Amino acid sequence: MTVISAALVKELRDKTGAPMMDVKRALVDTNGDMDAAQRLLRERGMASAEKRAGRATTEGKVGYRIGDDAKQGTMVAVGCETEPVSNNDEFLAFAKKVLEVVEADGPNAAEQLDEERKALSGKLGENIVVAGAARFEAVNGALIEGYAHPPANKLGVLVQVRGGSGGIARKIAMHIAASSPQWVGREDVPEDVVKSEREIFANSDEVLSKPEQAREKIVEGMLNKRFFADRVLTEQPWIHDTGKTVGQALSEESAEVLEFERFALTG
Repeated sequence: MTVISAALVKELRDKTGAPMMDVKRALVDTNGDMDAAQRLLRERGMASAEKRAGRATTEGKVGYRIGDDAKQGTMVAVGCETEPVSNNDEFLAFAKKVLEVVEADGPNAAEQLDEERKALSGKLGENIVVAGAARFEAVNGALIEGYAHPPANKLGVLVQVRGGSGGIARKIAMHIAASSPQWVGREDVPEDVVKSEREIFANSDEVLSKPEQAREKIVEGMLNKRFFADRVLTEQPWIHDTGKTVGQALSEESAEVLEFERFALTG
């Protein structure tokens, strides 16, 4: 059996950051070959990352970056399993790198960092995932704005707004973070989704207990108040003034929301 010196173990640990026992085992298994041991640690780290792939990632960071002219915006969500890892310097550096790659080359570019992600997962001992990536390019005079909810930064929004004063886009981003809409306007909701919701309401005991001639009107009212007002951005109560809808607030500002993305790392 090859005798592995403490100096060799320290050297490999400094190079890889891997746990002491993993480093020593890799050196023993490769008869002290530094390059082979590094390669083995990487392979084992990736293998352990694959085993962790099914674990929930309810911690992590959502970060965004807006260009100087607000004509481009990027947002990513990088998940992990525990809060301490979400604040680990190496995890934060990886999340920043994902943001930079997506900003430069688009959402699919995050896949370029998959081997690095697996290696970091092996090193930190947690499942690490790129849970979301988005990049917006402004069109027709619109502006991009972002918001990450402090202090944990586990929830973020990227939004493209045209028209209005400078502050409306920020307020919209904060509203989306709080109210989690799925669509901008009623016209964006797929017809099959509306049909399914209508059928659910129509077949509910609440509706079936009413006179038949009144049911259709009741169902439409339920759709408006319980579905559209809950999931459609322009029809939600405006969190900054619940006496009006988001649509009314936008109209007052002569503004419109063109698109949005919302990422949340939650259980």
